[in-house]
Amino acid sequence: MAFSFLYLAVRALLGALVRSRRGLHVKDVELLVLRHELEILRRQIARPKLRMVDRALLAAAACHLPRSSRGVRLVTPRTLLRWHQTMVRRKWRQASGQRGRPSLPAEVRELVLRLARENPRWGHRRICGELAKLGFRVSPTSVRRLLAQAKLEPAPRRSGPSWPEFLQAQAASIVACDFFTVESVLLRRYYALFFIAHGSRRVWLAGCTANPTGAWVTQQARNLGLDFSDQGIRFLIRDRDSKYSGPFDDVVRSEGIRTVKTPVRAPKANAIAER
Repeated sequence: MAFSFLYLAVRALLGALVRSRRGLHVKDVELLVLRHELEILRRQIARPKLRMVDRALLAAAACHLPRSSRGVRLVTPRTLLRWHQTMVRRKWRQASGQRGRPSLPAEVRELVLRLARENPRWGHRRICGELAKLGFRVSPTSVRRLLAQAKLEPAPRRSGPSWPEFLQAQAASIVACDFFTVESVLLRRYYALFFIAHGSRRVWLAGCTANPTGAWVTQQARNLGLDFSDQGIRFLIRDRDSKYSGPFDDVVRSEGIRTVKTPVRAPKANAIAER
């Protein structure tokens, strides 16, 4: 009984508003019905599936809506951000298949281990040269990795600390630099140059540009030279990228900092900045 009375009252109120000149228009009632139907669908479907055309239309129309009503729409700002991240992942997605170098044949692995055991003073480069004489083309890196997996030292330990020992002892005076990329809304790539301290993990963001040149990188190093001198930095670890030109090393050297270049294609040598 009460529900019927409420229904008749709402119906009469809407009819009076539609018939009045300053009341609701028929289109307003239609929008009210459509919004209520949308709320019903939202309660039944947790996450509707949208096509690319639907996403493009909703994203373009959402930009012109009032900020106060964006949070209650089907497409929220968080949804637009997720769509952009999906587009970036699709852009850089690699085709499935075998990645990396092919593994060494079993006979080559056995031969490498045999040469290492029978000749304890041979290093990985000497073993690589002996394999080349026998007609096997194997890189020194593969030989060194195989010996490390077999718990075999490639040669008697040379004088001086190892690379991990050097990094641990000089962590407070070491800074590493590298680039990372950022994708814009229009999927344009920007390069950001940063420096990170090994001891404190403090990060200096030098700058960001779409076209990093040698002159630009040198200027960023010149801007951060005073900060490094105050921190007591003595070593700068960098890779062999061509953007680090000769003037860049000169600027670093003028601040009393020694540049340490990592080996070719060895990101683990600059693991603090590469990770």
